[in-house]
Amino acid sequence: MTLDELNKISKQILDAAIEVHKQLGPGLLESVYEYCLCKELELRKIKYERQVKIPIFYKNEPVGSDYIIDILVEDELILELKAVEKVLPIHKAQLLSYLRLTNKRLGILINFNVPILVEGWKRVINGY
Repeated sequence: MTLDELNKISKQILDAAIEVHKQLGPGLLESVYEYCLCKELELRKIKYERQVKIPIFYKNEPVGSDYIIDILVEDELILELKAVEKVLPIHKAQLLSYLRLTNKRLGILINFNVPILVEGWKRVINGY
């Protein structure tokens, strides 16, 4: 997927997330926002997978536990959703780890617990 295509999908996701935030507002559980954002992506005919497992290996050996991506869009873009008072550096680090483990280029960290959604929106780029 080209950078222009990633940017186009990113904008569509932002529009979908803003719609969810408009409908629900802040203060709900992350799982509620995840479900509703997936519904909004469906309405917009954007391909996604929810709760995608990422196996973890150490020296080519599976360690027996997986990380879980909240939403993988178009098999290219990782969404990490939060409903927290403040996004911390560890949240960005978590998303960056997911990007590295899956060799994806772009991730978006979305915190729904904000008055205006764009204040909770952070793009994270893997090595670019």
